[in-house]
Amino acid sequence: MAEQTPQAAPATDPNAPQFVPQAVYIKDVSFEAPNGPRAPDGANNVQPQINLNMNTTVNDMGPELREVVLTINLQATIGDKSMWLVELQQAGAFAMRNIPQADLPKLLSIYCPGYLLPYARQTVSDLLQKGGFQPFLLPPVNFDALYSQALAQQQAAPPAAPLN
Repeated sequence: MAEQTPQAAPATDPNAPQFVPQAVYIKDVSFEAPNGPRAPDGANNVQPQINLNMNTTVNDMGPELREVVLTINLQATIGDKSMWLVELQQAGAFAMRNIPQADLPKLLSIYCPGYLLPYARQTVSDLLQKGGFQPFLLPPVNFDALYSQALAQQQAAPPAAPLN
């Protein structure tokens, strides 16, 4: 029988770009239901108006670690009465090494929030169910289109006047 020699693992390039999610966590959360799961008087068959606001922020946590925070403000109202309000900061820590500077904004503005959205969707749904309401599923978000739109608005804005 022939003796087999072990194959050496291919050497990895220490300068290759590396991107690794390290942690996903709830940084802050608030749930309010002023009237519990009851609809305001006379509004039992009325669909609530849903208002959704979403944004992201990036914080440096070290030379190769960034925190991306997806902030969601979601409110259901009937008339001028609030049914419920959810404020969530879903965060993630992402290790990044050797990422080209030109690629960093897209990575932080598109990929990272997209990675965090399913966690935020689950948290919002769970909070509403535990509050006595029907679950609400956050809609899909095209972070690539939002990034492109923000970039176009930024390029269309007039340059700031120099300070004297």
